Amino acid sequence: MGSTSLIPPSTGMHHIPEPDLLQVLSAEGQRREDPDLDPWLTDITPQMLAALHRDMTVIRRIDTECTHLQRQGELALWPPLLGQEAAQVGSALAMQGQDYVFPSYRENGVAYLRGIDPLGLVRLWRGSTYAGWTPSDHNVAAQQIIIGAQALHAVGYAMGITRDGSDAAAIGYFGDGATSQGDVNEAMVFAASFHAPVVFFCQNNQWAISEPVGVQAKRHIADRPWGFGIPAMRVDGNDVLAVLAATRRALERARNGGGPTFIEAVTYRMGPHTTADDPTRYRDAAEVEAWRAKDPIDRLEKHLEGLGEDLEGIRAAAGAEADAMAAQLRAGVATLQEPGPDELFDQVYTEPHHELERQREHYRLYLEQFDGPQLTAGAL
Repeated sequence: MGSTSLIPPSTGMHHIPEPDLLQVLSAEGQRREDPDLDPWLTDITPQMLAALHRDMTVIRRIDTECTHLQRQGELALWPPLLGQEAAQVGSALAMQGQDYVFPSYRENGVAYLRGIDPLGLVRLWRGSTYAGWTPSDHNVAAQQIIIGAQALHAVGYAMGITRDGSDAAAIGYFGDGATSQGDVNEAMVFAASFHAPVVFFCQNNQWAISEPVGVQAKRHIADRPWGFGIPAMRVDGNDVLAVLAATRRALERARNGGGPTFIEAVTYRMGPHTTADDPTRYRDAAEVEAWRAKDPIDRLEKHLEGLGEDLEGIRAAAGAEADAMAAQLRAGVATLQEPGPDELFDQVYTEPHHELERQREHYRLYLEQFDGPQLTAGAL
């Protein structure tokens, strides 16, 4: 990878309007030349831009629909990704099928683009299942609630890739708040020491729940990995093309034996941390409006319009697909079956286990004392 694209701490880019921030599309939708990222965008056509627009539109609609479902009592909780669509779409489409994803709880857009049925996401947040999908079916690990733990999982898997002699790569997602967790820092130590083919993808959405990023990071987050010996890029996370190019570079570097790379995608969480959060208690409305002007979908629409494309037609096609997905999702929720107490024991061991069966029997006897769901005899 070019040295100017992997920005050392405290250095700027002469053609970038904001210091140390890689950008291809400005907030006004104007394409900027970038000698480091442009070689990774040679396949971009108007048709592909329309596809990126469609993916971001559909993902935003899934997110909005799930937020509504939670407000209506259909889901226990939901972690909105509103405003972060470009970071998720650009990075997800940079991957190859054999690459393995280790997400946090917010990468619902990444999961969708890896072929996971949105209803699987809903099952998890409804509490109808212990995992919304089988990880090996999509090369996407189960979503991680423990902040930053998936960074260790990603590095461990990447070390296994090296031992297997595969040319795949792993990518671990986390937010800015997770960079203060020991797990993320320990993961970077191991990744650097063992030259693991892994990409650390940090979605810096400016807020770790109710704490602004400036409280925990007095310099750019992308400055930190250099101390571990890991090169880093800081990209405009609302610029889908910049994210796509940067992630392609990082993954290619990993596959070619270059080791780990850290990407800080600078974006913004437009909604609450989760639907249990009220961001108006700690966030200035003027800040939200300033970031609204950098909206990733609006930015791409301005670019398409500048190219002379049929923007209304593109919007209509994307909107129709989003509407269909929302209707399918809402209809699917109505068919979900709630798990019985039997299932608590079903996915613990792959083979019969005496101690687990003893616990199952004790739990059955306990439940018999109450009116309600019972363990079935066939489960014993």
